[in-house]
Amino acid sequence: MHDITDLERRGIPGVFVASAPFADAAQSQGDRLGFHPAHVIVEHPIQDRTDEEMHAIADAAVDQLVSSITK
Repeated sequence: MHDITDLERRGIPGVFVASAPFADAAQSQGDRLGFHPAHVIVEHPIQDRTDEEMHAIADAAVDQLVSSITK
């Protein structure tokens, strides 16, 4: 979150990706930083996924990622 915030403040757009259990933590950290960068929340868990499962997660998120970075 700090990295995306720093990039955005320097005029470099960014989007962070987090899995679902970390959505509340991202909201809380954004509240503390006073900044809520673009983000995409994906399904959890990520760890121990097969390549095919990771491709499916990425395919499901790519349109939202592109939309978020090009706003």
